[in-house]
Amino acid sequence: MDRRTMLRATAVSAGAMALPFTAWSAAYGAPAQNATGPYGPLQSADARGIQLPAGFTSTVVARSRQVVNGTSYVWHDAPDGGAVIPNGTGWVYVSNSEVSSASGGGASRILFNSAGAIVGASRILSGTNQNCAGGKTPWHTWLSCEEVSLGRVFETYPLGGAAVFRPAMGRFKHEAAAADPVRRVVYLTEDETDGRFYRFVPATWGDLSTGTLQVFRAGTATAGTFTWATVPDPDGSPTATRYQVSGAKSFNGGEGCHYADDTVWFTTKGDNRVWQVDLAAGTYELAYDDNLVGPGTAPLSGVDNITGTTAGDLYVAEDGGSMDICLITPDDKVSPFLRVTGQSGSEITGPAFTPADDRLYFSSQRGTSGSSSGGITYCVTGPFRR
Repeated sequence: MDRRTMLRATAVSAGAMALPFTAWSAAYGAPAQNATGPYGPLQSADARGIQLPAGFTSTVVARSRQVVNGTSYVWHDAPDGGAVIPNGTGWVYVSNSEVSSASGGGASRILFNSAGAIVGASRILSGTNQNCAGGKTPWHTWLSCEEVSLGRVFETYPLGGAAVFRPAMGRFKHEAAAADPVRRVVYLTEDETDGRFYRFVPATWGDLSTGTLQVFRAGTATAGTFTWATVPDPDGSPTATRYQVSGAKSFNGGEGCHYADDTVWFTTKGDNRVWQVDLAAGTYELAYDDNLVGPGTAPLSGVDNITGTTAGDLYVAEDGGSMDICLITPDDKVSPFLRVTGQSGSEITGPAFTPADDRLYFSSQRGTSGSSSGGITYCVTGPFRR
């Protein structure tokens, strides 16, 4: 029995209904704690300045303003949110560009064959602003989200096709998206200090052109039950979407979002938390909080993009901090998986695994220069748990 399950059982056996809500929620939530990672300690930095556990290696895939190796395509500035999409003969890594449309913006792709060699690269979205995070869909498209006031969601087609604006998904300061094929919805985060957590319910699954935008309603505690309520005016004007529904729960700077096995996780950078929503049970709690970690110093700060593996491990990238990607295991243990050295003016973005969970792609958005023109995209290979 893992620690979170044990604490839940303890609360129930003690008579949870007799506890004040604050005490019950404290017992119910069991954020991850410091532990040695499943791959052991980080080794000395490699030639690329990356510290990894023994048995893992890194390579550089692309650099901003330089031609992607083996192609004629120049990689975009400020690589941000990313995903891996299978294409039958290999896979495609898609990456947003968090700069204005005047500076490029949009999103790009790199194509790999089944051996992991680059076979092509090109742009898949142009003319958009501050494309930060997003999410892939089960039908192999990439939702690229604008992190600006009244930001838009564009559905892009990494396997071929023209990008399409999806207004029904709401106009707000978008961050990440995560598709839930069981409930046939897409979860959305909002990067505001009083942002909300949303879901989009398409009228037809697989078609995001029409549907209903809903917002997460709950109390002010860090654990409890929740409901969904329809946002009356998804275009966010004149009233912002986050202010349209009474009782919508506020989250401090929504960032990454990941769905798996009836659970959706999302991060909030303003308070360095990872939230865990049990969709089957209709409950939510903290999976990580840097103020509730022990023993010792919290290993994860500046929480940002998040992804996961079939083994159930979560990988959370740092915006700042020690420039780590940290691992949270299913038994609630948190540890650094990798650390990028010599790039303190940057942030880690776009972590994404190949379908076989044997390669991890990610970017350092501003690289060693601290400028959006200095972005570096990497690949890590090794004995990942599957």
